[in-house]
Amino acid sequence: MNLSIYLGMLHKAETTLAESFVQVADGHASEPDIHFLCHTLAQQCQAHTRRLQPIVERYGEDSSDDEPERLHADGLSSTRQGPVGLLRDLQDLYLLASLVDVSWTMVKQAGSALRDRELLDVISQCEGETSVQLRWLQTRMKQAAPQALIAAR
Repeated sequence: MNLSIYLGMLHKAETTLAESFVQVADGHASEPDIHFLCHTLAQQCQAHTRRLQPIVERYGEDSSDDEPERLHADGLSSTRQGPVGLLRDLQDLYLLASLVDVSWTMVKQAGSALRDRELLDVISQCEGETSVQLRWLQTRMKQAAPQALIAAR
């Protein structure tokens, strides 16, 4: 069974997303909504990894480096400055959250095939929160884009 590969990818992606939310929150602390919401979303990601732990214990977690690098995402090591920097950092978060979202979808398919009620319950809650994260990021990018792309220099 290869479910352990995707559980490993999902665990790493959630951890990376949490760390990246914190990085953006701290790097753009002058934007109160970014600071507080990104910290809240990081806590959600950390809770997702905790909820996933019993599933990982049952099926295993393959975090080997044998997987192609393109299937792994690097987190934000630093934040950019100014309005365009904020927009680009939000876009990076959106890409990471999209990886998490599609990974939940793949694991959900396996959980359905296995008829694993516990796994599906975990996915139901975490997948929904990830969708909210994506919607907030998209809305915040739409809000920031005019200022960043037209007005700011």
